[in-house]
Amino acid sequence: MKITKFLPIILLAFGLSACNKPAGELVGAYTTGPMGDVDPYGMRFIRKGAFLMGPNEQSAIFAQSDNNVMVTVHAFWMDETEITNSEYRQFVNWVRDSLAYMALIGEDGVESEYALKLRYEREDAPVHINWSKKIPWEKRFIQEDPVHEALAPLFYDEGFGTVRTSLLRYNYTWTNIEEAVGMSHRFDVTTGHYPAGATVRVDSFWIDEETNGIQSTTITRALREPKDLNTNAIICVYPDTLVWVRDFEYSFNDPLLYGYFNMPGYAEYPVVGVTWEQAHAFCHWRTHLLRTQGKQMAQAYRLPTEAEWEYAARGGRRAAMYPWGDKYARDAEGCFMANFKPYRGSYHDDTGTATMSVGRFKPNDFGLFDMAGNVAEWTASSYSSTSNAHVHDMNPEFPYVARKDDPEILKRKVLKGGSWKDVSYYLQCGVRTYEYQYESRSYIGFRCVRSAIGE
Repeated sequence: MKITKFLPIILLAFGLSACNKPAGELVGAYTTGPMGDVDPYGMRFIRKGAFLMGPNEQSAIFAQSDNNVMVTVHAFWMDETEITNSEYRQFVNWVRDSLAYMALIGEDGVESEYALKLRYEREDAPVHINWSKKIPWEKRFIQEDPVHEALAPLFYDEGFGTVRTSLLRYNYTWTNIEEAVGMSHRFDVTTGHYPAGATVRVDSFWIDEETNGIQSTTITRALREPKDLNTNAIICVYPDTLVWVRDFEYSFNDPLLYGYFNMPGYAEYPVVGVTWEQAHAFCHWRTHLLRTQGKQMAQAYRLPTEAEWEYAARGGRRAAMYPWGDKYARDAEGCFMANFKPYRGSYHDDTGTATMSVGRFKPNDFGLFDMAGNVAEWTASSYSSTSNAHVHDMNPEFPYVARKDDPEILKRKVLKGGSWKDVSYYLQCGVRTYEYQYESRSYIGFRCVRSAIGE
């Protein structure tokens, strides 16, 4: 008798015995499944490490620059390129399609197949979209069809023109952690309540019925339970294409105004004309998109902190002036290493005039492209000219959730990396500038990060 005949049975018995845990013993709750992240698509793993954070040389624009401080950053994932027009358009199209589905569900004469009915659903439960049912866009041109009545208001010229970009709004809710960490807001686990008289200050958004415009105000409300920390936001997601004209007076940039976000030839160029608030909404949507695929345990997408961005840009080199590790903007053959403004009035010497498609230059040691030049990038951090003197040396961050009624100085966010219009000084890893969170520019984009599970 051959022993191979019984080998499958022996292996099966061994596997079953290995899976059994001793009854009554401490074995842990998470005993199955992967212990770490599956590689997120389009992202690079940035290992944990320490580096000297801050400028390599004297600031060119501020009399008092931040000190250089040694800090440590935990591991995380980062997009290998800036978010492109194609990727951001996926967000815009998702919002557009959501509006179309809701219009179809609410239109008389249209079958309810666009709504997904869940078992044991309450009558007052929110409507769930049946995304598997395709939207009949072609029927919006048929005047007698009820689909036309539902979809036509989303477009100019009664359904025959382009989509009304002002209607492309993303409505979401997020938890304001800052309000939860104050001593006066500390949750008492013994009583199950927050301190008496505790309040939170958050922005509240709504749609004005008369103007159909987005309105917001800052409110103060009682803090009684964790859900009171949630704040809603309604953000118009379409990028501001007028930035190509508004940012530069006496300059003919009309072709970019009409084609940059809309033409397929610019699909792999970094998206611009996006505010910090729109980038924040994009991160929330990207997390939602991932978790609708059943990946509830995945960490949320977010904007990088200033420290994370700078650490990633240096590529593991503690004192790297530029992402490629050298102190010059050219390589040994004299070729420029990024897309920026090499000379006065000359933008083309680095092979690009304005933005360029992502990934045209060599990546840094972490495999990240365009960490210098092309477009400057939003970070999650608030701007202060001396923040390095106050932040912690482990995962340093200078956060502030600016409300609508806050002074303008509190609405500044850190920009990193420099852009196609900047001189080489702004391409340095340690150099920082700022922009107001509600402003959009033709030279500002962003990329996302995701905290790594474990180390």
